[in-house]
Amino acid sequence: MFVIGITGGIGSGKTTVSAMLAEAGLEVISADRISHSVTSAGGSAISELEAVFGSNYIDETGALNRKLTAELVFTDKQALNELNRIVHRHVLEQISAELDLLTEKKVQAAVLDVPIPVRQGFLDRCDVIYTVWADDDIRLLRLSKRGLSGTEARQRIAVQMTREEYRALSTGELVNNGTVKELRLQVEEMMERELKPRGIRYISLLSSKIE
Repeated sequence: MFVIGITGGIGSGKTTVSAMLAEAGLEVISADRISHSVTSAGGSAISELEAVFGSNYIDETGALNRKLTAELVFTDKQALNELNRIVHRHVLEQISAELDLLTEKKVQAAVLDVPIPVRQGFLDRCDVIYTVWADDDIRLLRLSKRGLSGTEARQRIAVQMTREEYRALSTGELVNNGTVKELRLQVEEMMERELKPRGIRYISLLSSKIE
């Protein structure tokens, strides 16, 4: 099975690219989806998170209190590292299980949508890796539309990888500073480059034809 890794920082448009690839008929495994699951009530990471951060960070439903946790980790690098250490392990275990299931089903190609490109469980499972990038001013605008203040948005961007760090790990880059149409064209070109030569069929984002 051919695996395309999609990564990028908050507000870059990574999720939009993955949605386009799903529209093209590819199977998408989202680390954000799995992360939400393992930190929800009854999730596999909850007991460990409560032990490390305390019961104050678990809400009345038994889920991780995401707002309170965000306020902590985006001002405390050690807390952020500890949160990532716990959650990533649970997420990567589930990613591995989902990839194995798709392989058993003889799926031709899959997409791994992961914000932090860790080596074990992501880089070592991908055949190619594409970073979705947008300039900081555009990311700040997008994050403000999600309800984050300017300070909150800058704090989150500041603790993430730089463009150069993403580029060092990537096969290529999708620049999302323009319109959705422009981004679709880049994704289409990526599929033509990576999938067509390997005989992997997909639905064109431009013509809706199976390529």
